[in-house]
Amino acid sequence: MSKKGILLINLGTPASPAVRDVRKYLNEFLMDGRVIDIHPILRALLVKGLIVPFRSPRSAKLYRRLWNTETGSPLLHYSNLQQQMLKMELGSDYQVELGMRYQYPSIELALNKLRNTQSIKVIPLFPQYASATTGSVYEKVMKVISARSTIPNLEFVNSFHAHPALIAAFAARGRQYKISTYDQVLFSFHGLPQTHLNKGDSSQRHCLKTNDCCRNLTDANQFCYGAQAYHTARLIAGQLNIPQEKYTVCFQSRLGSNPWIQPYTSQVICEMAAAGKKRILVFCPAFVADCLETLDEIGVEYREAFLAAGGEELQLVEGLNDSPGFIRLLAELAIG
Repeated sequence: MSKKGILLINLGTPASPAVRDVRKYLNEFLMDGRVIDIHPILRALLVKGLIVPFRSPRSAKLYRRLWNTETGSPLLHYSNLQQQMLKMELGSDYQVELGMRYQYPSIELALNKLRNTQSIKVIPLFPQYASATTGSVYEKVMKVISARSTIPNLEFVNSFHAHPALIAAFAARGRQYKISTYDQVLFSFHGLPQTHLNKGDSSQRHCLKTNDCCRNLTDANQFCYGAQAYHTARLIAGQLNIPQEKYTVCFQSRLGSNPWIQPYTSQVICEMAAAGKKRILVFCPAFVADCLETLDEIGVEYREAFLAAGGEELQLVEGLNDSPGFIRLLAELAIG
């Protein structure tokens, strides 16, 4: 009998930190209509005429700071390890492949490798659902598969933001630090434009109608990225016995001038320093592998900003990467 196929998908990374490769990556990423959800002509003018030409050299410089001469991109390195370790965990009845939504290895290449499997289970490596990440993966997979005459049994994992194994894996990372010695714990998630949240509210009666609409996960906002993020943070804090007043949920990586989901991590860290909080510990529970947004944005850029504002230590909690707990989670998602 043929094997069961498992397809892990993460966001993607440039082929190298060279400006030309960063430009190629940013073009594909930002031209996705689920990432910048405006009219295609306006999106092309904005991305190709403004964002990419100015952002590529700066982003290339940032990628060079974290690029390893032997293993290359941290995101791709850890994603490859996750694929290999999951393959060993699941055994010979499964075929596990890795694809990236943008650039290499492509989703199409990974699906081609799974052509002879009896079924395919797609696991987007984004704990919280968002149209710009998981939704974009769904769309791309279906576009590739729908062109085939034979469509296999196909299953998608929508989100795993509250999976006990995910919470346990992040809590295990947190236990490497003496949390009680930190003045505040931050749970910093990747940000999204507020318009994305609004479009995800099919009722148009809940999203952003109050200042705390994301604070609790309900039937009305069960697919809301912000609500899932707050829920993840609350569960991790509970595992680590962090009282509510000792942790803050915030959102990073804002692009452009339009309002994104708040509060912004960049502002929160300065407010913490101004309030006399000298030592902060930062989790990044939207990421399952360390990457530019964790290692550089938090670990370098925000750390420097915190110190400049009067803080003394900003400690980034290591990502899940190749931790045994995360591989167990992937195995449960694959088999379940």
